[in-house]
Amino acid sequence: MAENAKHLLIVDDEAALRTAIAERLTDHGFAVEQAANGEEALTRLAEFAFDIIITDLRLPGIDGRQVLEAALERYPDIIAIVITGFGTVKDAVDAIKQGAADFITKPFQFDALLHVLRSALEQRRLRSENAYLRSQLEERYRIDGIVGRSRVMRDLFQLLETVAATSSTVLITGETGTGKELAARAIHHNSGRRGNRFAALNCSAIPETLLEAELFGHVRGAFTGAVATRQGRLEQAHKGTLFLDEVGTMSPALQAKLLRVLQEREFERVGDSHTIKIDVRIIAATHSDLAKMVAEGSFREDLFYRLNVIPVHVPALRERRDDIPLLVQHFLQKLGSELTPPRTVTVSQEAMRQLMGYSWPGNVRQLENAVERALAFTHGRSQIELGDLSPEMQAVASADEGGAVWFPDEGLDLERYIEGVELGLIRRSLERTQGNKRQAARLLNLKRTTLIEKLKRLERGGPGAN
Repeated sequence: MAENAKHLLIVDDEAALRTAIAERLTDHGFAVEQAANGEEALTRLAEFAFDIIITDLRLPGIDGRQVLEAALERYPDIIAIVITGFGTVKDAVDAIKQGAADFITKPFQFDALLHVLRSALEQRRLRSENAYLRSQLEERYRIDGIVGRSRVMRDLFQLLETVAATSSTVLITGETGTGKELAARAIHHNSGRRGNRFAALNCSAIPETLLEAELFGHVRGAFTGAVATRQGRLEQAHKGTLFLDEVGTMSPALQAKLLRVLQEREFERVGDSHTIKIDVRIIAATHSDLAKMVAEGSFREDLFYRLNVIPVHVPALRERRDDIPLLVQHFLQKLGSELTPPRTVTVSQEAMRQLMGYSWPGNVRQLENAVERALAFTHGRSQIELGDLSPEMQAVASADEGGAVWFPDEGLDLERYIEGVELGLIRRSLERTQGNKRQAARLLNLKRTTLIEKLKRLERGGPGAN
Protein backbone atom coordinates (compact mmCIF):
# COMPACT_ATOMS: atom_id res chain seq x y z
CA MET A 1 0.00 0.00 0.00
CA ALA A 2 1.38 3.40 -0.99
CA GLU A 3 2.20 5.77 1.87
CA ASN A 4 -0.05 8.44 0.38
CA ALA A 5 -3.02 6.10 -0.16
CA LYS A 6 -6.41 7.63 0.60
CA HIS A 7 -8.03 6.10 3.69
CA LEU A 8 -11.63 5.15 3.03
CA LEU A 9 -14.44 3.90 5.27
CA ILE A 10 -17.32 2.01 3.63
CA VAL A 11 -20.54 1.62 5.62
CA ASP A 12 -23.22 -0.83 4.43
CA ASP A 13 -25.26 -3.53 6.13
CA GLU A 14 -25.07 -5.81 3.05
CA ALA A 15 -21.93 -7.77 3.86
CA ALA A 16 -21.41 -9.26 0.38
CA LEU A 17 -21.71 -5.88 -1.37
CA ARG A 18 -19.56 -4.14 1.24
CA THR A 19 -16.80 -6.72 1.04
CA ALA A 20 -16.79 -6.80 -2.76
CA ILE A 21 -16.50 -3.01 -2.97
CA ALA A 22 -13.76 -2.97 -0.32
CA GLU A 23 -11.70 -5.57 -2.21
CA ARG A 24 -12.01 -3.76 -5.54
CA LEU A 25 -11.14 -0.38 -4.00
CA THR A 26 -8.11 -1.93 -2.29
CA ASP A 27 -6.98 -3.18 -5.70
CA HIS A 28 -7.19 0.44 -6.91
CA GLY A 29 -4.86 1.72 -4.20
CA PHE A 30 -7.24 2.77 -1.43
CA ALA A 31 -6.73 1.83 2.22
CA VAL A 32 -10.20 0.52 3.06
CA GLU A 33 -11.93 -0.10 6.39
CA GLN A 34 -15.45 -1.51 6.74
CA ALA A 35 -18.41 -0.89 9.04
CA ALA A 36 -21.60 -2.98 9.02
CA ASN A 37 -23.84 -0.40 10.69
CA GLY A 38 -24.03 3.19 11.93
CA GLU A 39 -22.80 2.43 15.44
CA GLU A 40 -19.67 0.72 14.13
CA ALA A 41 -19.10 3.59 11.68
CA LEU A 42 -19.20 6.17 14.48
CA THR A 43 -16.68 4.13 16.44
CA ARG A 44 -14.34 3.95 13.43
CA LEU A 45 -14.69 7.69 12.82
CA ALA A 46 -13.78 8.43 16.42
CA GLU A 47 -10.65 6.30 16.10
CA PHE A 48 -9.28 7.49 12.74
CA ALA A 49 -9.40 10.52 10.42
CA PHE A 50 -10.57 9.04 7.12
CA ASP A 51 -10.17 10.91 3.84
CA ILE A 52 -13.34 9.40 2.35
CA ILE A 53 -16.54 7.82 3.63
CA ILE A 54 -18.99 5.86 1.47
CA THR A 55 -22.21 5.10 3.32
CA ASP A 56 -25.59 3.64 2.53
CA LEU A 57 -28.37 5.97 3.66
CA ARG A 58 -30.61 3.12 4.83
CA LEU A 59 -28.94 1.45 7.81
CA PRO A 60 -30.43 -0.31 10.84
CA GLY A 61 -30.33 1.79 14.02
CA ILE A 62 -28.23 4.88 13.37
CA ASP A 63 -28.92 5.65 9.71
CA GLY A 64 -26.60 6.97 7.02
CA ARG A 65 -27.68 10.58 7.43
CA GLN A 66 -26.62 10.54 11.07
CA VAL A 67 -23.32 8.92 10.09
CA LEU A 68 -22.84 11.59 7.42
CA GLU A 69 -23.60 14.38 9.88
CA ALA A 70 -21.13 12.98 12.44
CA ALA A 71 -18.41 12.50 9.81
CA LEU A 72 -18.73 16.04 8.45
CA GLU A 73 -18.87 17.56 11.91
CA ARG A 74 -15.71 15.77 13.02
CA TYR A 75 -13.86 16.07 9.70
CA PRO A 76 -15.19 19.01 7.62
CA ASP A 77 -12.84 18.15 4.71
CA ILE A 78 -13.87 14.49 4.44
CA ILE A 79 -15.23 13.41 1.04
CA ALA A 80 -18.64 11.81 1.61
CA ILE A 81 -20.44 9.69 -0.99
CA VAL A 82 -23.87 8.24 -0.22
CA ILE A 83 -25.46 5.08 -1.59
CA THR A 84 -29.22 5.12 -2.04
CA GLY A 85 -31.82 2.68 -3.29
CA PHE A 86 -34.00 3.31 -6.32
CA GLY A 87 -36.82 5.71 -5.52
CA THR A 88 -35.01 7.49 -2.68
CA VAL A 89 -33.03 9.93 -4.78
CA LYS A 90 -34.60 12.82 -2.85
CA ASP A 91 -32.84 11.55 0.28
CA ALA A 92 -29.55 11.58 -1.61
CA VAL A 93 -30.14 15.14 -2.79
CA ASP A 94 -30.84 16.13 0.81
CA ALA A 95 -27.57 14.46 1.78
CA ILE A 96 -25.70 16.54 -0.79
CA LYS A 97 -27.25 19.67 0.70
CA GLN A 98 -25.99 18.38 4.03
CA GLY A 99 -22.45 18.22 2.64
CA ALA A 100 -22.03 14.98 0.71
CA ALA A 101 -19.93 15.23 -2.44
CA ASP A 102 -22.09 12.92 -4.59
CA PHE A 103 -24.41 9.89 -4.53
CA ILE A 104 -24.86 6.65 -6.44
CA THR A 105 -28.06 4.63 -6.80
CA LYS A 106 -28.34 0.87 -6.25
CA PRO A 107 -27.86 -1.32 -8.15
CA PHE A 108 -24.63 0.00 -9.64
CA GLN A 109 -21.53 -1.23 -11.41
CA PHE A 110 -18.21 -0.86 -9.60
CA ASP A 111 -16.84 1.28 -12.43
CA ALA A 112 -19.67 3.76 -11.85
CA LEU A 113 -18.75 4.01 -8.17
CA LEU A 114 -15.08 4.41 -9.06
CA HIS A 115 -15.98 7.21 -11.48
CA VAL A 116 -18.01 9.04 -8.81
CA LEU A 117 -15.19 8.59 -6.32
CA ARG A 118 -12.48 9.84 -8.67
CA SER A 119 -14.62 12.82 -9.73
CA ALA A 120 -15.11 13.79 -6.09
CA LEU A 121 -11.38 13.51 -5.44
CA GLU A 122 -10.61 15.65 -8.51
CA GLN A 123 -13.14 18.29 -7.42
CA ARG A 124 -11.56 18.37 -3.97
CA ARG A 125 -8.10 18.69 -5.51
CA LEU A 126 -9.22 21.57 -7.72
CA ARG A 127 -10.88 23.37 -4.81
CA SER A 128 -7.75 23.01 -2.71
CA GLU A 129 -5.59 24.19 -5.60
CA ASN A 130 -7.86 27.17 -6.29
CA ALA A 131 -7.86 28.12 -2.61
CA TYR A 132 -4.06 27.96 -2.58
CA LEU A 133 -3.78 29.99 -5.78
CA ARG A 134 -6.23 32.59 -4.45
CA SER A 135 -4.21 32.92 -1.26
CA GLN A 136 -1.00 33.25 -3.28
CA LEU A 137 -2.66 35.78 -5.59
CA GLU A 138 -3.84 37.85 -2.66
CA GLU A 139 -0.38 37.82 -1.10
CA ARG A 140 1.16 38.78 -4.42
CA TYR A 141 -1.19 41.72 -4.90
CA ARG A 142 -1.01 43.25 -1.47
CA ILE A 143 1.46 45.14 0.67
CA ASP A 144 0.86 45.42 4.40
CA GLY A 145 -2.91 45.22 4.15
CA ILE A 146 -3.34 47.19 0.90
CA VAL A 147 -5.01 44.94 -1.68
CA GLY A 148 -4.97 45.52 -5.44
CA ARG A 149 -3.72 44.24 -8.77
CA SER A 150 -4.77 47.07 -11.10
CA ARG A 151 -2.08 49.03 -12.91
CA VAL A 152 -2.46 52.07 -10.64
CA MET A 153 -2.07 49.90 -7.54
CA ARG A 154 0.96 48.07 -8.90
CA ASP A 155 2.50 51.47 -9.54
CA LEU A 156 1.58 52.52 -5.99
CA PHE A 157 3.17 49.39 -4.47
CA GLN A 158 6.38 50.06 -6.38
CA LEU A 159 6.40 53.68 -5.22
CA LEU A 160 5.79 52.70 -1.58
CA GLU A 161 8.70 50.26 -1.67
CA THR A 162 10.94 52.95 -3.18
CA VAL A 163 9.86 55.54 -0.61
CA ALA A 164 10.35 53.08 2.26
CA ALA A 165 14.05 52.83 1.41
CA THR A 166 14.50 56.57 2.05
CA SER A 167 14.18 58.68 5.20
CA SER A 168 12.39 61.57 3.46
CA THR A 169 9.19 63.22 4.63
CA VAL A 170 6.14 62.02 2.70
CA LEU A 171 2.80 63.67 1.90
CA ILE A 172 0.04 61.17 1.09
CA THR A 173 -3.02 62.50 -0.70
CA GLY A 174 -6.30 60.81 -1.52
CA GLU A 175 -9.99 60.84 -0.82
CA THR A 176 -11.47 59.75 2.50
CA GLY A 177 -11.48 55.97 2.85
CA THR A 178 -8.85 55.21 0.21
CA GLY A 179 -6.35 53.80 2.71
CA LYS A 180 -3.87 56.61 3.33
CA GLU A 181 -2.96 55.33 6.79
CA LEU A 182 -2.41 51.84 5.36
CA ALA A 183 0.00 53.36 2.85
CA ALA A 184 1.83 55.14 5.67
CA ARG A 185 2.07 51.91 7.67
CA ALA A 186 3.37 50.08 4.59
CA ILE A 187 6.15 52.66 4.25
CA HIS A 188 7.07 52.29 7.93
CA HIS A 189 6.99 48.47 7.99
CA ASN A 190 9.20 48.25 4.92
CA SER A 191 11.69 50.85 6.17
CA GLY A 192 14.73 50.72 8.42
CA ARG A 193 12.54 52.11 11.23
CA ARG A 194 10.25 49.07 11.29
CA GLY A 195 11.64 47.93 14.65
CA ASN A 196 10.45 51.13 16.32
CA ARG A 197 7.03 52.61 16.90
CA PHE A 198 4.52 53.81 14.33
CA ALA A 199 2.40 56.51 16.00
CA ALA A 200 -0.69 57.99 14.35
CA LEU A 201 -2.54 61.21 15.09
CA ASN A 202 -5.70 62.39 13.32
CA CYS A 203 -5.44 66.17 13.46
CA SER A 204 -9.10 66.67 12.54
CA ALA A 205 -10.42 64.42 15.30
CA ILE A 206 -8.97 66.36 18.25
CA PRO A 207 -9.99 69.86 19.37
CA GLU A 208 -7.40 72.54 18.62
CA THR A 209 -6.94 73.20 22.35
CA LEU A 210 -5.83 69.60 22.91
CA LEU A 211 -4.05 68.88 19.62
CA GLU A 212 -0.85 70.69 20.61
CA ALA A 213 -0.57 68.69 23.84
CA GLU A 214 -1.30 65.44 21.98
CA LEU A 215 1.46 66.18 19.49
CA PHE A 216 4.16 67.69 21.73
CA GLY A 217 3.19 66.38 25.16
CA HIS A 218 2.90 68.52 28.30
CA VAL A 219 4.31 68.95 31.79
CA ARG A 220 2.35 68.80 35.00
CA GLY A 221 0.31 71.94 35.57
CA ALA A 222 0.66 73.18 31.99
CA PHE A 223 -3.12 73.62 31.81
CA THR A 224 -6.23 72.67 33.73
CA GLY A 225 -6.38 68.90 33.93
CA ALA A 226 -2.65 68.36 33.31
CA VAL A 227 -2.10 66.44 36.55
CA ALA A 228 1.05 64.69 35.33
CA THR A 229 3.81 65.11 32.77
CA ARG A 230 2.96 63.24 29.57
CA GLN A 231 4.80 62.39 26.38
CA GLY A 232 3.28 63.47 23.07
CA ARG A 233 3.13 61.48 19.86
CA LEU A 234 6.44 62.95 18.68
CA GLU A 235 8.35 61.49 21.63
CA GLN A 236 6.44 58.22 21.41
CA ALA A 237 7.56 57.87 17.78
CA HIS A 238 11.24 58.63 18.49
CA LYS A 239 13.41 56.55 16.09
CA GLY A 240 10.18 55.50 14.38
CA THR A 241 7.46 57.09 12.25
CA LEU A 242 4.79 59.68 13.08
CA PHE A 243 1.72 59.71 10.85
CA LEU A 244 -0.23 62.99 10.87
CA ASP A 245 -3.61 62.49 9.21
CA GLU A 246 -5.61 65.47 7.88
CA VAL A 247 -2.67 67.81 8.46
CA GLY A 248 -4.53 70.53 6.54
CA THR A 249 -6.82 71.15 9.52
CA MET A 250 -3.96 72.43 11.72
CA SER A 251 -4.13 76.04 12.91
CA PRO A 252 -1.47 78.52 11.66
CA ALA A 253 0.19 78.53 15.11
CA LEU A 254 0.50 74.75 15.16
CA GLN A 255 1.70 74.72 11.56
CA ALA A 256 4.59 76.98 12.62
CA LYS A 257 5.57 74.61 15.43
CA LEU A 258 5.43 71.60 13.13
CA LEU A 259 7.62 73.45 10.64
CA ARG A 260 10.24 73.93 13.36
CA VAL A 261 10.21 70.18 14.09
CA LEU A 262 10.85 69.44 10.42
CA GLN A 263 13.63 72.03 10.15
CA GLU A 264 15.39 71.74 13.51
CA ARG A 265 14.34 68.28 14.72
CA GLU A 266 13.49 69.70 18.14
CA PHE A 267 10.50 70.91 20.17
CA GLU A 268 9.29 71.71 23.69
CA ARG A 269 6.44 70.15 25.59
CA VAL A 270 3.50 72.40 26.37
CA GLY A 271 4.30 74.39 29.54
CA ASP A 272 8.02 73.60 29.44
CA SER A 273 11.11 75.48 28.21
CA HIS A 274 13.34 72.41 27.95
CA THR A 275 14.16 71.60 24.31
CA ILE A 276 13.90 67.96 23.26
CA LYS A 277 15.83 66.61 20.28
CA ILE A 278 13.90 64.13 18.19
CA ASP A 279 14.67 61.58 15.46
CA VAL A 280 11.41 60.78 13.74
CA ARG A 281 10.16 60.34 10.21
CA ILE A 282 7.00 62.31 9.53
CA ILE A 283 4.39 61.10 7.06
CA ALA A 284 1.49 63.51 6.60
CA ALA A 285 -1.80 62.89 4.84
CA THR A 286 -4.72 64.94 3.62
CA HIS A 287 -7.84 64.66 1.49
CA SER A 288 -7.67 68.43 0.86
CA ASP A 289 -5.86 70.28 -1.91
CA LEU A 290 -2.98 71.78 0.10
CA ALA A 291 -1.61 73.64 -2.92
CA LYS A 292 -4.95 75.41 -3.25
CA MET A 293 -4.95 76.13 0.50
CA VAL A 294 -1.48 77.66 0.14
CA ALA A 295 -2.77 79.91 -2.65
CA GLU A 296 -5.70 80.93 -0.45
CA GLY A 297 -3.40 81.64 2.50
CA SER A 298 -4.85 79.03 4.86
CA PHE A 299 -1.79 76.74 4.81
CA ARG A 300 1.86 77.74 5.12
CA GLU A 301 3.78 77.50 1.87
CA ASP A 302 7.07 76.65 3.60
CA LEU A 303 5.40 73.85 5.58
CA PHE A 304 3.78 72.51 2.42
CA TYR A 305 7.16 72.20 0.69
CA ARG A 306 8.71 70.60 3.80
CA LEU A 307 5.94 67.99 3.88
CA ASN A 308 5.69 67.42 0.15
CA VAL A 309 9.24 66.11 -0.32
CA ILE A 310 7.88 62.85 -1.75
CA PRO A 311 4.23 63.02 -2.80
CA VAL A 312 2.22 59.78 -2.81
CA HIS A 313 -1.33 59.65 -4.17
CA VAL A 314 -3.70 56.83 -3.22
CA PRO A 315 -6.28 56.43 -6.02
CA ALA A 316 -10.02 56.44 -5.42
CA LEU A 317 -11.78 53.08 -5.72
CA ARG A 318 -13.68 54.22 -8.83
CA GLU A 319 -10.26 54.68 -10.49
CA ARG A 320 -9.41 51.01 -9.92
CA ARG A 321 -12.67 49.10 -10.36
CA ASP A 322 -10.77 45.97 -11.43
CA ASP A 323 -9.64 45.63 -7.80
CA ILE A 324 -13.18 45.41 -6.44
CA PRO A 325 -13.55 41.58 -6.81
CA LEU A 326 -10.19 41.05 -5.08
CA LEU A 327 -11.15 43.45 -2.28
CA VAL A 328 -14.56 41.80 -1.86
CA GLN A 329 -12.88 38.39 -1.66
CA HIS A 330 -10.42 39.77 0.91
CA PHE A 331 -13.22 41.21 3.08
CA LEU A 332 -15.37 38.07 2.82
CA GLN A 333 -12.43 35.89 3.83
CA LYS A 334 -11.85 38.08 6.87
CA LEU A 335 -15.52 38.49 7.82
CA GLY A 336 -16.37 34.84 7.10
CA SER A 337 -13.69 33.66 9.51
CA GLU A 338 -15.30 35.75 12.25
CA LEU A 339 -18.74 34.12 11.84
CA THR A 340 -20.01 31.45 14.23
CA PRO A 341 -19.44 28.93 12.82
CA PRO A 342 -16.95 30.27 10.25
CA ARG A 343 -18.08 29.82 6.65
CA THR A 344 -17.02 30.61 3.10
CA VAL A 345 -19.24 33.08 1.25
CA THR A 346 -19.08 34.05 -2.42
CA VAL A 347 -20.77 36.76 -4.52
CA SER A 348 -23.13 36.19 -7.44
CA GLN A 349 -22.23 37.62 -10.84
CA GLU A 350 -25.21 39.99 -10.73
CA ALA A 351 -24.23 41.37 -7.31
CA MET A 352 -20.60 41.76 -8.34
CA ARG A 353 -21.60 43.69 -11.46
CA GLN A 354 -23.52 46.16 -9.29
CA LEU A 355 -20.62 46.53 -6.86
CA MET A 356 -18.30 47.29 -9.76
CA GLY A 357 -20.74 49.81 -11.19
CA TYR A 358 -21.18 51.82 -7.98
CA SER A 359 -19.22 55.08 -7.62
CA TRP A 360 -17.99 54.44 -4.03
CA PRO A 361 -17.69 57.99 -2.65
CA GLY A 362 -16.48 56.44 0.62
CA ASN A 363 -13.96 54.27 -1.26
CA VAL A 364 -12.51 51.07 0.24
CA ARG A 365 -13.91 51.78 3.70
CA GLN A 366 -17.42 52.05 2.26
CA LEU A 367 -16.93 48.86 0.23
CA GLU A 368 -15.94 46.94 3.36
CA ASN A 369 -19.04 48.21 5.17
CA ALA A 370 -21.21 47.27 2.17
CA VAL A 371 -19.81 43.73 2.11
CA GLU A 372 -20.39 43.36 5.86
CA ARG A 373 -24.00 44.54 5.46
CA ALA A 374 -24.65 42.21 2.52
CA LEU A 375 -23.17 39.29 4.46
CA ALA A 376 -25.60 39.96 7.32
CA PHE A 377 -28.52 39.83 4.86
CA THR A 378 -27.56 36.39 3.51
CA HIS A 379 -29.07 34.83 6.66
CA GLY A 380 -26.71 31.88 6.48
CA ARG A 381 -26.65 31.44 2.70
CA SER A 382 -23.29 30.75 1.06
CA GLN A 383 -23.65 33.42 -1.63
CA ILE A 384 -24.38 37.15 -1.62
CA GLU A 385 -27.14 37.89 -4.14
CA LEU A 386 -28.21 41.17 -5.74
CA GLY A 387 -31.05 41.55 -3.23
CA ASP A 388 -28.59 41.48 -0.32
CA LEU A 389 -27.04 44.77 -1.43
CA SER A 390 -28.34 48.11 -0.18
CA PRO A 391 -31.12 49.72 -2.27
CA GLU A 392 -28.80 52.49 -3.48
CA MET A 393 -26.34 49.93 -4.82
CA GLN A 394 -29.06 47.86 -6.47
CA ALA A 395 -30.30 50.97 -8.28
CA VAL A 396 -27.06 52.01 -9.99
CA ALA A 397 -26.04 51.11 -13.52
CA SER A 398 -24.08 47.88 -13.55
CA ALA A 399 -20.38 47.86 -14.34
CA ASP A 400 -21.03 46.42 -17.79
CA GLU A 401 -22.39 49.77 -18.96
CA GLY A 402 -19.05 51.34 -18.06
CA GLY A 403 -17.03 48.69 -19.86
CA ALA A 404 -15.64 46.91 -16.76
CA VAL A 405 -16.18 43.14 -16.84
CA TRP A 406 -15.57 40.78 -13.94
CA PHE A 407 -14.23 37.31 -14.71
CA PRO A 408 -14.55 35.05 -11.64
CA ASP A 409 -11.92 32.35 -11.12
CA GLU A 410 -14.38 29.58 -11.96
CA GLY A 411 -15.45 31.29 -15.20
CA LEU A 412 -18.90 32.61 -16.01
CA ASP A 413 -22.13 31.56 -17.71
CA LEU A 414 -21.90 33.73 -20.83
CA GLU A 415 -25.58 33.42 -21.76
CA ARG A 416 -26.73 34.28 -18.24
CA TYR A 417 -24.21 37.11 -18.06
CA ILE A 418 -25.35 38.69 -21.34
CA GLU A 419 -29.02 38.36 -20.41
CA GLY A 420 -28.28 40.01 -17.08
CA VAL A 421 -26.68 42.93 -18.89
CA GLU A 422 -29.62 43.08 -21.29
CA LEU A 423 -32.15 43.18 -18.46
CA GLY A 424 -30.15 45.88 -16.69
CA LEU A 425 -30.10 48.06 -19.80
CA ILE A 426 -33.84 47.64 -20.35
CA ARG A 427 -34.54 48.64 -16.76
CA ARG A 428 -32.24 51.63 -17.06
CA SER A 429 -33.96 52.79 -20.23
CA LEU A 430 -37.35 52.50 -18.52
CA GLU A 431 -36.07 54.50 -15.55
CA ARG A 432 -34.77 57.21 -17.87
CA THR A 433 -38.11 57.41 -19.70
CA GLN A 434 -40.18 57.11 -16.49
CA GLY A 435 -41.70 53.83 -17.61
CA ASN A 436 -42.59 54.84 -21.17
CA LYS A 437 -41.96 51.65 -23.13
CA ARG A 438 -42.15 53.30 -26.54
CA GLN A 439 -39.45 55.85 -25.64
CA ALA A 440 -37.37 53.17 -23.90
CA ALA A 441 -37.52 51.00 -27.03
CA ARG A 442 -36.38 53.97 -29.11
CA LEU A 443 -33.37 54.47 -26.78
CA LEU A 444 -32.40 50.83 -27.30
CA ASN A 445 -33.14 50.87 -31.04
CA LEU A 446 -35.79 48.17 -30.58
CA LYS A 447 -39.41 47.75 -31.57
CA ARG A 448 -41.78 48.36 -28.66
CA THR A 449 -43.17 44.82 -28.95
CA THR A 450 -39.65 43.37 -28.93
CA LEU A 451 -38.78 45.28 -25.76
CA ILE A 452 -41.96 44.06 -24.04
CA GLU A 453 -41.28 40.44 -25.06
CA LYS A 454 -37.68 40.61 -23.82
CA LEU A 455 -38.74 42.19 -20.55
CA LYS A 456 -41.41 39.54 -19.91
CA ARG A 457 -39.03 36.69 -20.75
CA LEU A 458 -36.15 37.98 -18.67
CA GLU A 459 -38.25 38.94 -15.65
CA ARG A 460 -40.23 35.69 -15.76
CA GLY A 461 -37.17 33.53 -15.42
CA GLY A 462 -34.46 36.02 -14.59
CA PRO A 463 -31.16 35.94 -16.43
CA GLY A 464 -30.82 32.57 -18.12
CA ALA A 465 -34.56 32.09 -18.72
CA ASN A 466 -35.61 30.49 -21.98
